[in-house]
Amino acid sequence: MANIVPTREQAYKLLTDYNKTEGLIKHALAVESVMLHFAELFGETDTQKWRIIGLVHDLDYEMYPDEHCKKTREILEGENWPEEYIHAIESHGWKICTDVEPVDKMEKVLYTIDELTGLITATALMRPSKSIADLGVKSVKKKWKQKSFAAGVNREIIKEGAEMLAMDLNEVIEETIKGMQKVAADIDLG
Repeated sequence: MANIVPTREQAYKLLTDYNKTEGLIKHALAVESVMLHFAELFGETDTQKWRIIGLVHDLDYEMYPDEHCKKTREILEGENWPEEYIHAIESHGWKICTDVEPVDKMEKVLYTIDELTGLITATALMRPSKSIADLGVKSVKKKWKQKSFAAGVNREIIKEGAEMLAMDLNEVIEETIKGMQKVAADIDLG
């Protein structure tokens, strides 16, 4: 059977079939928006692929946390998704839960910004406004240095990802904030 090219609607339905937690869905929407932002920033032609991969990157996380990234392969193969989508999703767990290394630019972006969106969300929620609208790189970097703040966020992965992309960390943070600002209302950071 030939692979399908999933639509955004199909991807969202699949996401919500496997994830019911509001926080995980908001995280998926944030990563989707940031992936779309980076695709546009880099002048990519298939921006839909970038956003769909961002949207479903944690597809298996809620139901199969001990098999994270591995169960996604099984689910998406069953849905006849293209191998490049599956590989990209698996690669965001490199050195954490898979040995699938991010190879192309899209995979490197996902690897880098997945953890970063969590740090940015946590930083925004600590602000009096609880908004990402006026959040700057400086505020995120200040929280970055506090290892006890958002302790679950792997800062080494973010740093390594920025290096893989040959981008300055401040620029990666700035562009990730911009991507998240586009869906601020949907992720309750408006």
